Amino acid sequence: MKVIYYCYGGSHSSVTAAAIHLGLLKERPSYHQLLDIPYFDYQTKYQHGIIRCLGVDGNGTEVFFVGRRNYKAFEQLVLSIADLLGTPRSELILVNTLPCTNWLMVIGGLLSRGLGLVSLGRPIVAWGTIMAFPRFTSLVKEVKGLVSVHLSCKESRPNE
Repeated sequence: MKVIYYCYGGSHSSVTAAAIHLGLLKERPSYHQLLDIPYFDYQTKYQHGIIRCLGVDGNGTEVFFVGRRNYKAFEQLVLSIADLLGTPRSELILVNTLPCTNWLMVIGGLLSRGLGLVSLGRPIVAWGTIMAFPRFTSLVKEVKGLVSVHLSCKESRPNE
């Protein structure tokens, strides 16, 4: 099973959700805890579209994140590539993390990643992420529920 969290730039919301999924963040984080997450506020526009694995959860589910920019057909593209590679669509969960963001994350991300004003944008995006943390934990809880259902269904069909 693979879970791919995606957002606009792959630096904040998708990384945060992936970190929560893996247990790297268990409670509302501090500024420094966010900065300790691999890849938080790191990606550049040249790295958009690169799917990165953040780790594997306790159930063996691989957890990825990616920045997709403005590509509206992102999910269809990923699923089509999975088809070409022979990966069943049922083994992928694609999760858009943008609905969890707030205006502070957008402004801070634009300043830090878009304009390169890291010292100004990073604290703003971090504060926004801390404020939005309950929305991220709720989303990840829902995703983990889907993974759990998938794994239990798979176990009940031993011939797969």
